[in-house]
Amino acid sequence: MRVFLLVFFLLYGGLHYYLFVKANAALALGTLSSLFLILVMLFMVFAPLLVHVSERHGFFSVARLLSFIGYSWMGFVFLCFWCFFLIDLYRLLIFAGGLISPGVFAHLQPSPKYGFFLPLLLSLSIALYGYYEAEHIRTERIVLKTPKLSKEAGTLKIAQISDVHLGMIVRDERLARILKEVKKSNPDIFISTGDLVDAQINRLEGLAEMLREINPRYGKFAITGNHEFYAGLPQALEFTRKAGFTMLRGEGLTVAGLINLAGVDDPARLSPALFKGVTEKELLSGLPREKFTLLLKHRPDLDKDALGLFDLQISGHTHQGQIFPFRLITRLFFPYDGGSFQLPNHSLLHVSRGTGTWGPPIRFLAPPEVTVYELIHEDKP
Repeated sequence: MRVFLLVFFLLYGGLHYYLFVKANAALALGTLSSLFLILVMLFMVFAPLLVHVSERHGFFSVARLLSFIGYSWMGFVFLCFWCFFLIDLYRLLIFAGGLISPGVFAHLQPSPKYGFFLPLLLSLSIALYGYYEAEHIRTERIVLKTPKLSKEAGTLKIAQISDVHLGMIVRDERLARILKEVKKSNPDIFISTGDLVDAQINRLEGLAEMLREINPRYGKFAITGNHEFYAGLPQALEFTRKAGFTMLRGEGLTVAGLINLAGVDDPARLSPALFKGVTEKELLSGLPREKFTLLLKHRPDLDKDALGLFDLQISGHTHQGQIFPFRLITRLFFPYDGGSFQLPNHSLLHVSRGTGTWGPPIRFLAPPEVTVYELIHEDKP
């Protein structure tokens, strides 16, 4: 953890230094202006640490305010970096063109001020739109026809939320919008595929009660994500159960004689004693094969030995990058980073973009989703 924090603050501080150099070059800052900007940037760099300290010492209102300011700024700074990087890349191309044909492209080189304010305003515009996008939850509907569901069952609706990150920023109003979308679908089963809570889990009064208002006829089920472990697993499990969910930790069951559900722990091995490890093959092999089998797994990783033993795996974790172009980075680690994918042996994977936000309360080209799966009987061909 110390190494992670060291790397984070070095990288995050480096981004601020890069932006400071850009501002100084464009605006020719004086000593006092430079000092003021440096102090503001230092405060923002260490804002996440100040959030943790404030929350730990009981200054919850201060922690929430710092969370919103600090993490919003983080999203803005990341966007600034990419926009300034594109401007620098453009300048490099113009410079290279000038080496080949001196003087031909010189008029295309942006002035320092233009090269500063254009990406700055673009970053601000994207950040404001991203805040709007994060507030508006979409319902993604996926219809699956299967002979493993009886005609008598009709249509079986399963609603999935993932990566809500209830904590400092995602609170009552956002949760109310999420649950409004869930209620619209009138699900038979309600599922959370991990990261229901964030690392800061204190002061979640009333949120579990809001989640308890949804009572599908076949129940509510949840699995752990990595943030359940970060927040403190016992507290996270207590909150999730208080919200009315049945935890599936390396467990499987048949619900109402209609569908198999199996859930596995996220491998966030902060404490091996808290992690309930079981191979997916072992877990799924014990379930009746004639029933539709739904595998709940936080990270969109595939166990090749389990392919063909489940019909649908539903996951989350990636947020589909949350703020483009970070999707390009998440895809390096998780090739299945968002959407539906046909797998070998007639298995299917759907990766939710996530329903809340982590860190910056911003989403750009990765809108939050509540996923509704409609299972319909289909006769065998």
